[in-house]
Amino acid sequence: MPLVLSDRHEQLADQLVALFLAEGFRRFTLGDLTQRLHCSKTTLYALGESKEQLVGNAVVRFFKAATREVEARTAEQEGAAAKIEAYLSAVADALRPASEAFIADIAAHPTARRAYARNTKIAAGRVRELIQEGVASGEFRQVHAEFVADTVAATMQRIQSGDAQRATGLRDAEAYEELARLVLRGIRS
Repeated sequence: MPLVLSDRHEQLADQLVALFLAEGFRRFTLGDLTQRLHCSKTTLYALGESKEQLVGNAVVRFFKAATREVEARTAEQEGAAAKIEAYLSAVADALRPASEAFIADIAAHPTARRAYARNTKIAAGRVRELIQEGVASGEFRQVHAEFVADTVAATMQRIQSGDAQRATGLRDAEAYEELARLVLRGIRS
């Protein structure tokens, strides 16, 4: 999205994200979006010059907002275990409003899929840092932090790709909650 948006465009961008989260985005035409958001195509084009760009910008906006919230909740915690639990729980909470249609549309949309994959990679790296911090401080038992982090990253990628849901029936948010419980039970001293 443009670097500086008017208040109306900021509000519209948030409405677009909320609409996509609730209903997905593949089925919408630009005309559908202007009707649903009560705006003109010109106004909508301020958020992206094509539907492809609108979708990409909205998905990136969603993940940026989610990342800010996840990091804020993590920063409120003391100790690596509390931070990991807060981090993965916050990821679950950020994904909770995402409908099955939204997740499926992301998987089918190259730009959106790359944005989700990039955020998953960043999140896996962040969990790796927190595991290393906990091992170094003695809060966690001596585990091979890189292996545990790699396993977490692989699971996060399976969640992101939809493989975890197909195998278990768990939606992304539920899978992140289970991952948090599994990791913490396995590495605590």
